[in-house]
Amino acid sequence: MGISSALYSGVSGLNTNSQAMSVIGNNLANTNTVGFKGSRTVFADLLSSSINGSGGTSQVGRGVGMSKVDQIFSQGTFESTESGLDVAIEGSGFFILKEPGDETPYYSRAGAFRFDDDGYLVNPEGYRVQGKAFDIDGVLSAGDPGDIQIPGTGLIAGNATSTLALTTNLDSSEEIITAAFDATDSTTYNYSSSAQIFDTLGNPHLLTTYFIKTADNTWNWAWSAEDSTGAPLGGTGTETLQFTSDGVLDPANPVPLIDSIAAADLDWANGSTATGIDITFDTTQFNSANVVLSQDQNGFGAGNLTGVEIDPDGIVIASYSNGKQTKVAQLVLGKFVNTNGLSLEGNNLYRETTTSGPPRVGLPGAELGKVFTNSLEQSNVDMGAEFVRMITVQRGFQANSKIITTVDELLGELINLKR
Repeated sequence: MGISSALYSGVSGLNTNSQAMSVIGNNLANTNTVGFKGSRTVFADLLSSSINGSGGTSQVGRGVGMSKVDQIFSQGTFESTESGLDVAIEGSGFFILKEPGDETPYYSRAGAFRFDDDGYLVNPEGYRVQGKAFDIDGVLSAGDPGDIQIPGTGLIAGNATSTLALTTNLDSSEEIITAAFDATDSTTYNYSSSAQIFDTLGNPHLLTTYFIKTADNTWNWAWSAEDSTGAPLGGTGTETLQFTSDGVLDPANPVPLIDSIAAADLDWANGSTATGIDITFDTTQFNSANVVLSQDQNGFGAGNLTGVEIDPDGIVIASYSNGKQTKVAQLVLGKFVNTNGLSLEGNNLYRETTTSGPPRVGLPGAELGKVFTNSLEQSNVDMGAEFVRMITVQRGFQANSKIITTVDELLGELINLKR
């Protein structure tokens, strides 16, 4: 091995430190990139040469080479944001995304999501976020995750009222009424209250219930409404509420008492389908003013989409102008045994490789990672540490360049020996 071998050792040092400086530069360039994970360079000495001397055989190295550029998947800090669609992961999981028309899954830690023109939840590059959808009853559907989409119409259909719960108190000191019930004559009933209900087209209607004291501890109830033409609808007032001497519903009757308005009695004359209503009476008869404490019915009118947000469980919730909220889908996360084996695809995306192994896919939680809404994970690059590495790499580059200039001088002296 001659003196020129030191020249090539210096060249290897220049090349390796140049590559390390490129990694540092990339880290510093992405200090403000959402979800970015920094890298580090790992050097390794090159295969050595053997030389023979009086003391035996010795080995001399031939320089340095780049062994590996490792991704550092440490947790980044969170930044609070104003968007309800911004999501950050605490843990080792990744969001799963797919490019439209391509079934290849991509993985990302950047949770700056939004909805596109077709109602799909996407990242800024248009990759669709994957999740598990909820069915019409709000139950998470089985099967593989898919694209998360809000229906493009931006509307939610109305729901006809089928149940009505009334929590009331009827004044025990009210007078007994013997006259036949007439909804248009206030002397034929003791108390009335109205509740808004809805038909199958989402049209609102006013349903009035009447209470008539017919004997001590005995009340009848009736109802009335109007169809779309103003024609009256109504009951006869023969249904009975029986109370004990303690002012509560008689245990001989179902508690709470449930009665019904038949579908045949609710023809709204507007093209909607008539549906019956089950009325639950949670009623007392105390010596206190007649009052409706609460009314609760399960119908609602059609509504326009007013907003979408993601809750702390990763559930996408759509809000509508009629006050309803519906669960659309729940985000899924993927976790890898060897995250350093992932392939970088640009745009904050990673792709599975044979080195990384297949992902474990599931809902957010303690194993795959918790999600935080109105938050974004910042880059995990430590600028201070990167500048320290920059100094050491710069010094390493300078030292190797000095080797080359020194060997050049030695070779010059060697050539000058013949003069």
